Amino acid sequence: MVLQEIKGEDHIVQYDPESVTICFQGELSLGGPVEYKPIKDLLEEVTATEPTMMTLNLRDLSFLNSSGISLLSKFVMGLRKKPQIQLIILGSKEVAWQDKSSQAWQLALTTKS
Repeated sequence: MVLQEIKGEDHIVQYDPESVTICFQGELSLGGPVEYKPIKDLLEEVTATEPTMMTLNLRDLSFLNSSGISLLSKFVMGLRKKPQIQLIILGSKEVAWQDKSSQAWQLALTTKS
């Protein structure tokens, strides 16, 4: 996979295959699942390569609406079926949605179903 980039009016999502890192920047306020599909597809493409570790860097993402939080939550929950992939989420405690969501995602990944 080569460096991939998804650009919108107020956001950029970049995938660096060398470090297996997806960086989110700006404000993501898309209008639901259809508009989030390119990002969902990118997340699925990366996990399909079955890396041992992947990183979601959210530090430069100042806003994410409920549709985006839902997308990332479903992605994290889906990784429970792929225990061979270690997920690292980089966020900021200064950004309320990141702090709250990352705690929920951590709980989701560590709780046995």
